[in-house]
Amino acid sequence: MYITQGRQGKLGMWKYLPIPILFIGLMGLNYLVMNMLDLDVAAIMEQEIRNKGKNRFFAENMIFFAFLLAGLFFWVRYVHQQSILSLTTSRKKVDWGRIFFIFLLMTSFIIISTLIFYFLNPKEYVINFKPVPFLILMLLAILLVPVQTSFEEYLFRGYLMQGLGLATKSKWIALLITSIIFGVMHAANPEVGKIGPIIMVYYIGTGLFLGIITLMDEGLELALGFHAANNLVTVLLVTADWTALQTDSIFIDTSDPSAGFEILTPIFVIFPIFLFILSRKYQWTDWKVKLFGPVSPRDLKEEITKV
Repeated sequence: MYITQGRQGKLGMWKYLPIPILFIGLMGLNYLVMNMLDLDVAAIMEQEIRNKGKNRFFAENMIFFAFLLAGLFFWVRYVHQQSILSLTTSRKKVDWGRIFFIFLLMTSFIIISTLIFYFLNPKEYVINFKPVPFLILMLLAILLVPVQTSFEEYLFRGYLMQGLGLATKSKWIALLITSIIFGVMHAANPEVGKIGPIIMVYYIGTGLFLGIITLMDEGLELALGFHAANNLVTVLLVTADWTALQTDSIFIDTSDPSAGFEILTPIFVIFPIFLFILSRKYQWTDWKVKLFGPVSPRDLKEEITKV
């Protein structure tokens, strides 16, 4: 049902092409330029942070997503003539309770797990708390991080999921393709250079998890809340000098990243636990139909190429 919400606007597959082509093209061009010129992303980031300071560097990177989100909303509303509500959820209104529930769930998990790791391995963390820079960071993060994460969710689990689902008439194809593209989008992150391509398992796995909860729950609310909590709390609580987000967080992780526990545990342990909790709370049923069933034929009476 959520995928067929995309039919509420004026269809035409050409309308779905410019936004992903432009965004993915920019990401791909950035990646190619870095590789062709053999640029050291970590070194460039370090120099930019040294020149501008962490808060300014963070704000400049985040504000870009505000324009991207505004552009996506404009395209959906005025080119597709689809409501933002139908891009967000199949419910009659946005369920903020769902957003706040998973936000608190993910926030609690990150804080508890970080504190456990800190007390078990205190030598691998540096307490970096500086009141004034942290308060500035907190204000910037609260304003900008949800914009960044919302853009990614509306683009991948919303816009592309609906468009691919309508085009292929298949939920699982839409789920798989959007998850792979979501993972590939992170290929230029410094984490990939530090840990290696194996980290793509985490990125693609996270995309699959977010896509699954979107399809099972018939809306973006859970994905929006999860993604916002993951990025916001991480930015404020703990960062490292080899990650894409380097901030004046409370802790700095000085350990060498590994390609084992930190990557595989969320995919094969944490995400399944979250799915169990959410499925019980929201009484999810018909998993096979919602994830692998065809897009309902009765909602596809008109051709997808209709303008």
